[in-house]
Amino acid sequence: MARPQPATSRPRGHAQGEGVRNLRLKLLALAGLCLLPGLGAAQMAWSGHSWLPLALYPCVSLISLLLYWQDKQQARNQAWRTPEKVLHASELLGGWPGALLAQQLFRHKTRKLSFQLTFWAIVALHQLFWLDQVLLGGRWLALLPI
Repeated sequence: MARPQPATSRPRGHAQGEGVRNLRLKLLALAGLCLLPGLGAAQMAWSGHSWLPLALYPCVSLISLLLYWQDKQQARNQAWRTPEKVLHASELLGGWPGALLAQQLFRHKTRKLSFQLTFWAIVALHQLFWLDQVLLGGRWLALLPI
C-alpha cells in the first residue's frame, strides 16, 4: 500500500526536479535577445572603439545571476532580501541576460508585475541602444540632448 504524499505549497506543474518549462524555446528567446547586444559589443571591440561592453555583459550577467540566487535563498530562509533596485541596477549595467536566466532557473521574481515591467524596460533599453549602434551608427542617440 502506497503512503499518501504530503501536500506541498508548490503550484501545479512545479514538481521538484521538473526543471525549466519550455527550455528550448526560452534558450532560443535568450539567444535572440542577446544577438544584437552581442554583435554590437563585438563590432565595437573589433573596430577598436572599446572592448568594455564585450567584457561587461558576461561578467555583470554572472553577478546578476548570483544576486538572484542569493535573494532566492534569503527569501526561502526569511532573511534580509536583496533590494530590487540592486537587482535592477545590475540588469541596467548589462546583467539582464544573467537575470533572465536566473529568473527561469530559480523561478524568482517572475510573477511581480512591477518588477517585470522594469526588467523588460531595461531589456528594451539595451536593445534600442544596440539597434542604434549597429544599424544607425549611433546617430539617433547623438540627437538626444544629454
